[in-house]
Amino acid sequence: MLLDRFLPRIDFDSYEDFKKNYKVKVPDNFNFGFDIVDAWAEQDESKKALLWINDFGEERVFTFADVRDYSNRIANFFVSLGIKKGDKVMLLLKQRYQYWMCAVAIHKIGAVLIPASVQLTKKDLVYRINAADVKLIISTDDHTLAQCVEDAEKETNSLTAKVFVGSERTGWLNLDIEADKFPPEFERPDGESATMKNDLFLIYFTSGTTGMPKMVAHDYSYPLGHITTAKYWHHVEEDGLHLTVSDSGWAKFGWGKIYGQWIAGATIFAYDMEKFVPAKMLEIMQKYPIVTFCAPPTMYRFFIKEDLTKYNLSSIKHATIAGEPLNPEVFNQFYDATGLKVHEGFGQSESSVMLANFRGWIEPKPGSMGKPSPLYDIDLLDENGNSVPTGEEGELVIKMKHARPLGLFIGYYEGGEIRTDHIENDVYNTHDLAWRDSDGYYWFVGRSDDVIKCSGYRIGPFEVESALLTHKAVVECAITAAPDPIRGQIVKATVVLAKGYVPSEELVKELQNHVKTTTAPYKYPRIVEFVDELPKTLGGKIKRAQLRHEAENKK
Repeated sequence: MLLDRFLPRIDFDSYEDFKKNYKVKVPDNFNFGFDIVDAWAEQDESKKALLWINDFGEERVFTFADVRDYSNRIANFFVSLGIKKGDKVMLLLKQRYQYWMCAVAIHKIGAVLIPASVQLTKKDLVYRINAADVKLIISTDDHTLAQCVEDAEKETNSLTAKVFVGSERTGWLNLDIEADKFPPEFERPDGESATMKNDLFLIYFTSGTTGMPKMVAHDYSYPLGHITTAKYWHHVEEDGLHLTVSDSGWAKFGWGKIYGQWIAGATIFAYDMEKFVPAKMLEIMQKYPIVTFCAPPTMYRFFIKEDLTKYNLSSIKHATIAGEPLNPEVFNQFYDATGLKVHEGFGQSESSVMLANFRGWIEPKPGSMGKPSPLYDIDLLDENGNSVPTGEEGELVIKMKHARPLGLFIGYYEGGEIRTDHIENDVYNTHDLAWRDSDGYYWFVGRSDDVIKCSGYRIGPFEVESALLTHKAVVECAITAAPDPIRGQIVKATVVLAKGYVPSEELVKELQNHVKTTTAPYKYPRIVEFVDELPKTLGGKIKRAQLRHEAENKK
């Protein structure tokens, strides 16, 4: 076990004990590639790190020794291309197994990893390459995506090489062909080339709904911040198979498919799917002995519309959810079908898990984010910066009286510098509204700009969405504000219908009446619009701002 190298104490008697006494030792020269991947390989050459499958019947198993050797070859290859400490490398690899190998190689070199979505367009790529000064891109063998990269390259100046995974393409180097030319040994850099815990490690581009995406910067200590995510929230088991559903372009991948899980010694399960099909995903979960599982709310919503009695999910001991709040109806239906209580967690690209229903200590309340991680001093503040009392809404913040907590980003990368203006009066404001109950559980209300102000009432979108989702006709929905000359704003529902239901005025009235009888009547949606799918960010979150702006343009 490697955890005892970083945790003076691993086991705790209660949540209060965990919150008070959890500590992490962060070596000054910590490097995830050497201190985790290579360390596991040194302990046990046969220890499994990754079980990878795809939709074409391929299956690969990699030990930590395999990852060590493969990443060393790739590191040598990248160095031969001129990549060095501090250089930015972008990965467009979806869930190809080469992502893990390339990421570890980049970390060993001391370069800066930039995960990116394969859904990016030429415009997206031009902005990201120029903003981050990207030097090297590694892409899947999707020739349409490759063409976007080539078109973007004409409007950029920093790229020095492009690497293809899988097939070959003119103007690109093939990863495996080139890496195989190099030895499976890579000496840990020293001196000025060595990585230190405060060096720039990774940049996430936030999938914002307005304006250009920000660059969230994390340092080399960031993986250790995810021990709480993996060990105490996901509750991964050493050598147990863990599945977090996420492509590599999302911050959720860093949360659930590499860092904390490998530190804790779990085996990552990767399903490199072409498209999410609920029945197919459930078949995969039945076929492989998944022990711990995490997915975004959207997937759970689709799961409960399937006949879950057809699938044997008994190998799963613990299920978690993050990305958006968990509607109580989804929690209850999934529990009734599987016996699994889904443990919600909350955080951002800027952090590790901030709040969670930590298994064994916190009994989940359906819809609650749980309680604060021991890494963070969480509070709720009013518009004047004062703590709000129990039961009242406030903006969720992290207080930093002494130092930046482990797992929190170091700032926004811009123009080659790290901006720290996100910290004001030693406080990081998430700009999410929440309230805290008398038991210390936190409840999500919505983004500050998502709260609807109607005739003097403040209406959080989540509570109306939760009411709508208890109706059998609704698969997904988004609640936003629409302008109104009398009330200022009114509630609008954008709804995706379940199979067998078609839009009608009768159904609109039925849904409105359903909300009136499920929650306070003034919260009912005065406008109901039916759509085939909801607009989402690349990370899978509903773009409520886009829906709100569309409603404003229709007024």
